[in-house]
Amino acid sequence: MTPSTGNSDAIASLRERSRLMSSSEIERTLVRLAHEIVEKNNGIDNLALVGIHRRGVPLAQRLARLLEAIEKKPIAVGTLDISFYRDDLSTRDARPVVKPGALGFDVNGRDVVLVDDVLYTGRTVRAALDALIAHGRPRRVQLLTLIDRGHRELPIEASFVGRTVQTTDREVVEVKLEETDGSEQVLLMERV
Repeated sequence: MTPSTGNSDAIASLRERSRLMSSSEIERTLVRLAHEIVEKNNGIDNLALVGIHRRGVPLAQRLARLLEAIEKKPIAVGTLDISFYRDDLSTRDARPVVKPGALGFDVNGRDVVLVDDVLYTGRTVRAALDALIAHGRPRRVQLLTLIDRGHRELPIEASFVGRTVQTTDREVVEVKLEETDGSEQVLLMERV
């Protein structure tokens, strides 16, 4: 949900207001969230993490490493690219055919934690649910987000939240991760 680096006009029109999280705060938050996942799910048996492309993917991978260290067993991690499932993006082509097993594991009967960087309107999560259901029928789906900034347009609520930040519609929460951006922080930006 962060601005696309391909759109220089959108980025040029943003000004930094404040830093919401440093690298160490992101790491501490992920450790806390990993413990919450273990507690709420009574361990990680039958659990899988699915990162929503783009920044949800490295967050899911980091959480998997933390969960594996806590529980001393592996956890399945998959990736969803939901761009063709978004109802707020225009596409030229029809929706792609989703191939079974593209996640790397069978979702049927599994408890799945969807992982995303920022929860805003709920449209990305709705699209991710559509994409996930195209792979099969999970037993339960929970949502984990690093930042919940409110302003929901759909009745979507995260089960696990790193931090809740009250924002205006003129503000943008920008998550930067080493894996995707070469830096590690969460910024509150304002449109100018």
